[in-house]
Order: sequence, then C-alpha cells, then structure tokens
Amino acid sequence: MSPVLVDSNVLLDIATEDPRWFGWSSSMVDQLAQTDVLVIDPIIYAEVSVHYDRIEELDIVIPPSKFRRDPLPYEAGFLAGRALIRYRRAGGARAVPVPDLYIGAHAAVAGYRLLTRDATRYRTYFPTVGLIAP
Repeated sequence: MSPVLVDSNVLLDIATEDPRWFGWSSSMVDQLAQTDVLVIDPIIYAEVSVHYDRIEELDIVIPPSKFRRDPLPYEAGFLAGRALIRYRRAGGARAVPVPDLYIGAHAAVAGYRLLTRDATRYRTYFPTVGLIAP
C-alpha cells in the first residue's frame, strides 16, 4: 500500500457534493482507499476546516480511521519556498499560493502520489510527483 496525499479540493468536492466534481472525487477516494494509504497534512486539514464550525464535524468528514495524518516535513518547507520564488518570478498572479506549494512539496519530499483536480501548478513546480488527476 503506497501513500497518496489527498488534496483539499478533492475533499471539499465530496463534503460539499460539488455538482461538477463530486462523482470523480468520491469515486477516486473510494477506489484508492482499497489499495493505498490516504494521507492528509495540517495544511489540507486547515483548508477544509474553514467550512466547519466544530472540529468534531471536520473529523467526521476527514476521519482519522480513513485518512492518515502526517506532519509536514521541514524539507517540504524549503522546497515550497523555492517553488514560491519560481512562481513569483514567472509572474504568478495569485498573492499567496503557499498552501498549494507546500502540499506539492510535501508530496515531492515524501515520495507520495497526489490526488488532486488542480494538476497544472503541481506539474509545473513539482514534476517528480505522481499525480492522480482528471
């Protein structure tokens, strides 16, 4: 069983029953849960948490029994910072993409695949990360 980092956009698609992405996101999580270890980190947890008033509600959506909770490696912080420099030098329009860059860096440093529906940025800044994307 190999670890797969699950991006917050996939989890939010499921939690909000997004009309466009719910089917793909939920089927991918269910499929991967059969053969792989699903992983989240504190940044993913934080991004999903803004949609809930209580931690207990969030833990129902992202149960520890289904999603392993990994800490963020310090090496990922360095790699995210380097990616941020490249992003800004390339004229990146978004003011603070650090959460996405940190998620990609975490996957890269840990050798995890990444389940996401926002593959473009990850492909650009973390080409070694195996992406599972539409």
